[in-house]
Amino acid sequence: MTTAPHAASAVPPLDYTRTVDRLLVHRDALGEVFLTDLQPIDEDHYAAGAQLPRSHAYYGDHLLRPGCYDPLLILEACRQAALAGAHRFFGVPSDNKFILTHLSLRLDHPQMVVVGTSPLSFAFRVRIVSRREREDRVTGLDYEMDLIADGTVIGQASIGLRFKTPTGYLTLRLNNRDGFALPSSATYPTSTPGAPVAPHLVGRANPENVVLVDAAVTDNTAQALLRIPARHASLFDHPQDHLPGMVIAEGARQLALLAALDVQGLSTFKTIVTEMHVRFTRFGELEDDTVLTAWVDNPRETAGSTTLYTLGGMLPAEHESGPSARLPVRVEASQKGEPLCVFSFVLARMTA
Repeated sequence: MTTAPHAASAVPPLDYTRTVDRLLVHRDALGEVFLTDLQPIDEDHYAAGAQLPRSHAYYGDHLLRPGCYDPLLILEACRQAALAGAHRFFGVPSDNKFILTHLSLRLDHPQMVVVGTSPLSFAFRVRIVSRREREDRVTGLDYEMDLIADGTVIGQASIGLRFKTPTGYLTLRLNNRDGFALPSSATYPTSTPGAPVAPHLVGRANPENVVLVDAAVTDNTAQALLRIPARHASLFDHPQDHLPGMVIAEGARQLALLAALDVQGLSTFKTIVTEMHVRFTRFGELEDDTVLTAWVDNPRETAGSTTLYTLGGMLPAEHESGPSARLPVRVEASQKGEPLCVFSFVLARMTA
């Protein structure tokens, strides 16, 4: 059951007048940098600020009404806070390779991330819950973050990162690939064979932001191939030698929305992700087909609500604006029959 918003623990004053150096967050384009400040608290805590754009060609392209800041945009801001903190507070060298091990996000109060008339300034209170070291070098960090908007905690996120020297990373990748040379998304084909999914079925308006092809739904299961948008300015801000975790996350989110629409009739105009959890177990390779499979569970209703059925799907009666019915969806990403990761989503229907 959703809890009432509560005030955040004290965080240092944060600057929102400019973004941080793009190199701190591993971005080539200034327009893809959302982090604005970092401030230390103690050896296990720091604070970070981010300003989320009200309009963005990728993160802002959604049919959801009322319009909300994309949960994956919020998660990307969290990821940038983790990357920058590793460099600034834990001495991880700029040439190290960062490996994403897990991601999670929970929005307890999605109504507080509705896009308004001014940009949303976010604050994150970051806690290091696990630190890995070898020979006086930090090799991994696990983070938990309170998400703070207008001085109120509206949710939590967690991120895991491992750090490899260039040599160590190359050895790891070549071992995983049986010695085959690393590819680059910069030379990847511009199109993926298959029939693209219609944008409105995954909550999008722009076909360029759709990353699913050859989708099919049977009973409570949906399946599709992941389209690799190697020229996409946000999903591939810079060349990659593997399939980034945030690209897989976008594909999994889109398939979850497609499955919820087809199986439960939840309109993409009214459905938002309020929870996402994933742990990555293997690198996704650019050359291999990535199969996404979604399973839709039975809806979890808000306690004390009355369920109404409409053409737009199940609609529990609510007196306040915000999310109502909660629909769990599980999505597995696999290559060559081997799982890369399994996502657990909770989708909520947004009321007016």
